[in-house]
Amino acid sequence: MSDSSLPDPSRLDPARRDYALIIAAHDAAVAAGERTYLDPSTGLIVQTRQAHLERGTCCNSGCRHCPWVQAN
Repeated sequence: MSDSSLPDPSRLDPARRDYALIIAAHDAAVAAGERTYLDPSTGLIVQTRQAHLERGTCCNSGCRHCPWVQAN
C-alpha cells in the first residue's frame, strides 16, 4: 500500500502495536479482491479503502479506511 492510501492517523494511530498487522490484513484483502477483512485485534469486519471508493461517497461513520477523511 502506498503512503497516500494509508489510513488517516485520526482513524488508525500508526503508534498502535498492531498497526502493521492491520495494514497487512487490509493489503491482503485488497490483493484478493475482497471488500472487507477481519481486524486482527478485534475480529470485527472492516471495509477496505477500495470498498469505500466503490461506494463513491463518505457515510460519516468514522470508517478506518475512508479516503475522504481530509475532505470532511
